[in-house]
This record gives sequence, structure tokens and C-alpha cells, in this order.
Amino acid sequence: MSNRGLFTGIILAVVLMIAYSCVYVVAEYQRAIVFEFGRLEASDIDAGLNFKKPWAKVAKFDGRLQTADMNPESFFTVENKRLIVDSYIKWRIEDVEAYYKATGGVESTAESRLAQRVADGLRNQFGKRTLHDVVSGKRDELMREITESINVDAIKLLGI
Repeated sequence: MSNRGLFTGIILAVVLMIAYSCVYVVAEYQRAIVFEFGRLEASDIDAGLNFKKPWAKVAKFDGRLQTADMNPESFFTVENKRLIVDSYIKWRIEDVEAYYKATGGVESTAESRLAQRVADGLRNQFGKRTLHDVVSGKRDELMREITESINVDAIKLLGI
């Protein structure tokens, strides 16, 4: 009788391990994708308790609003006046599949690629304006134009 109890215990343990490997939880602030044998199987998984095949892998990313502090950079206005600009970026994952494909899921890679786009956008916008336009009331217009142009590229190319 003890052999039968041991066998039942082992079977029960194996079943529980398989069941445990099929269940995963995605928090409300997370974004997740599922891979099956290295191939993207599902993206933008809903928050809560989810199920997967035992051999599938789940990658979770922080979907909350992130802040990246940029290093101060030097830009020139149309008058050839030099400005040192300190900036920051607020971003979050919008398309988790595009984000993973563009960055490999590495937050620092996303921030550096986004920082390059922001620096280019600032350089282009400052190059079209005078010092008075940058510092005065047209600053809001400048920031709106930069934000709109970067958002289009960032969503399409980086998924953020």
C-alpha cells in the first residue's frame, strides 16, 4: 500500500508542477508577450491570471509612465546663437510587440533610441527659430511640434 501512496504522490506532484508552469499573472501596470519556441505567439496580454503552454515563455514589461532625464545638449538657433538645453522624456509602452522587436525589451535601449530622436527633433526645431522665439511665448508651440513629430515616429518605430 505504501508503494501505491508514493506513486500517487509523485503523480500528483508532477501534475501540480505542470499546472504551475501553465499559469502566469500579469499585473495591471505590466505589458506582456508570450513566446513559443522563440516565436512571438501572443502580444498585449490582458492583466490578471492567464494560461500558457508549459514550454512557452512570458516576457513582462513595465507599462507605467517612465521618465528619462536627458543630458544637457548644445543647440544653435537660426541666428547661430548657442543654447544649452536640459530636457527629459516621459514615455510608456504603447505597442508591446513593436517595443520588443525594436528594443529587445531592454528599457535602456528604448530610452537611448528615444533620446536620439528627441535630440534630433530639438536640433531641427531650434535651427528654425530665433532665440526670442525659443525663450518667449512661442515655446509652447515649439514643444507641441516636437512632441507631435516624435510621438509619430516613436509609436511607429519603437512602440512607445
